Amino acid sequence: MTDPTDEHHFGPDAYNKKGRLRKKIYEKELERLQVELVKLQHWVKEEDQKIVVIFEGRDAAGKGGVIKRISERTNPRIVRTVALGTPSDREKTQWYFQRYVEQLPAAGEIVMFDRSWYNRAGVERVMGFATEEQVREFMRTCPEFERMLVRSGIRLIKYWFSISDEEQERRFQARNEDPTKRWKLSPMDLKSRELWQEYSRAKDDMFAHTDIKQAPWWVVDADIKRHARLNCISHLLEQIPYEDHTPELIDLAPRPEERIGYVRPPLEDQSFVPRRY
Repeated sequence: MTDPTDEHHFGPDAYNKKGRLRKKIYEKELERLQVELVKLQHWVKEEDQKIVVIFEGRDAAGKGGVIKRISERTNPRIVRTVALGTPSDREKTQWYFQRYVEQLPAAGEIVMFDRSWYNRAGVERVMGFATEEQVREFMRTCPEFERMLVRSGIRLIKYWFSISDEEQERRFQARNEDPTKRWKLSPMDLKSRELWQEYSRAKDDMFAHTDIKQAPWWVVDADIKRHARLNCISHLLEQIPYEDHTPELIDLAPRPEERIGYVRPPLEDQSFVPRRY
């Protein structure tokens, strides 16, 4: 089995003049890591493991891009992404963690939270959707909640995607100019441009209370997307002592040439999608 923890030192030719990994090198390394993710998936299923991976960070920091590359080659029934929307009126009356508990993995599953219960310490706090008393209660409760998850047998891994003010603004402008990405600019995203310092203070306070030994925060330098994706995925693989449980190659016998008793209905009786390409 390939060891995902092996360091890969690329020569200077692997990077462009801006110090960014060239596309071909990036794609080859991503493919290697995705093979390892499939091995991890099989191991999780065979060994009845339960894994939770939390992705938090600045708007436009690239969390979704990493999640997409992780799930690209894996089975969505095993590697599941959770991105909850605004809580309903009923959910607002529940214990704060309740709707997240419903999404936790059963045996043989990996759950990736694209934002999580840390909404309370970030956007809810900064935007005034939670009272200071609710935030303080979250800071007290969250570490105990996460220790409880770990004691129950869940592997909990938390990532914070860090991005500079300048790079975030560049990505916002790029999204605005691209009609296929403009939907990503939510009112909350736009408001975050005005509240950079407030989000920074909230993040620092959150780390001070929730960076616990049982589930520490891992910071991903996300200014360069390709590097952030590879660094995060390779680190994730390092956190889990998985083994290669890839199924053996199947011996596919030749298909029978004759299908006795079957007559295909006339093609003109079916509605086909027009061949425009």
